[in-house]
Amino acid sequence: MTKMHLVNIDKPDQITFTKYRERGGYKALEKALAMQPLAIQEEVKVSGLRGRGGAGFPTGMKWSFVPRNSGKPTYLLCNADESEPGTFKDRKLMEYDPHLLIEGMAIASYALECHLAYIYIRGEFEFVGKIVQKALDEAYDAGVLGASVMGKDYALDLHIHYGQGAYICGEETSLIESLEGYRGYPRIKPPFPAVSGFLASPTVVNNVETLTALPWIITHGGAAHAALGTEKSKGTKLFSASGHINKPGVYEVEMGYAMMDFINNECGGVLNGNKLKAVIPGGSSVPVMTAEECENTLLDYESILKAGSMLGSGGFVVLDDTTSMPHTLSNIADFYAHESCGQCTPCREGTGWAAKILRKMIAGKGKKSDIDLLLRIADMMEGKTICPLADADVMPIRSFLTKFRSEFEALCKE
Repeated sequence: MTKMHLVNIDKPDQITFTKYRERGGYKALEKALAMQPLAIQEEVKVSGLRGRGGAGFPTGMKWSFVPRNSGKPTYLLCNADESEPGTFKDRKLMEYDPHLLIEGMAIASYALECHLAYIYIRGEFEFVGKIVQKALDEAYDAGVLGASVMGKDYALDLHIHYGQGAYICGEETSLIESLEGYRGYPRIKPPFPAVSGFLASPTVVNNVETLTALPWIITHGGAAHAALGTEKSKGTKLFSASGHINKPGVYEVEMGYAMMDFINNECGGVLNGNKLKAVIPGGSSVPVMTAEECENTLLDYESILKAGSMLGSGGFVVLDDTTSMPHTLSNIADFYAHESCGQCTPCREGTGWAAKILRKMIAGKGKKSDIDLLLRIADMMEGKTICPLADADVMPIRSFLTKFRSEFEALCKE
């Protein structure tokens, strides 16, 4: 199976510049620097690469929204604030192959005619940040970054900025607010970051996994990337597999891979030979899937959407038949109530209200009418806030309650 992210991830010396270079590292950047910036953008469009942070928006198209010659500098921001519960793929990339991210950012920066870029890392990843910073220092020393990138007439500076562990800062406009030194509140759009983002200038925010795909695309060509996967979901995808499985970890598979094959082959099957009950395929913010829904579903954007969920960030959580769905949902709801930034009333009040009802329910003090109340709260939250955090709470609430309603009713009084 083709790998573009994890090909060298198991080599302990991959974090060093010397070994990364020996294994072909930075050759894609050399090739990119011999191309015109717009030609790189077109190559990424041809590749069909979609953002791997969760939204799945076409990367080349996103870049094309950036105005050229606006008179303002263009900024590239790497979203390394991996805060989606169940997701840890970006951390692994930065921890074990940091130069791959640096090379991808350098390629993207050159394509965007950007000369200053930032890696926004969540505060809990400080130990990872130190690894990335050491790689940055090596890249500067080797002339890969700085006033003359690889001897070319192109300057690029790349810096790390630590967040303070706020889930909301995974949303691109909140990330920008935080990077500017303000509270991480989402911005109303338009204007979109591509036109007016960081410091009111054209800005592109890309996820770690998105950027680390670029060296492979430049090396092999956009058409080679487009040949992988399905008609609309191109390339490979990283999945952070956890939960009740025998082999948790980060796996890279081609888009369109059968979900049950992924569970049985890559993940080693359900833990202790238990029966599969449910799967959360894209992180805690997506609708849960029943075992039956998983049977004929493929791992790509369209197939999972057709099955009633979302690919999201690839946080693949497997739940076996020992799982209490009310307790699981209560844990998820507590997280979103804690992480709401409080800017929008439906989210600020709704997430806390839902979490309180679920805690009461699992304590044996709930009523069956609380189930319908939770669904009404979900209706009052969905689509009524500046950013999707409220919707991220709504999707698990609605799917857990509708697909496993009997478990919630069993906890409630008449």
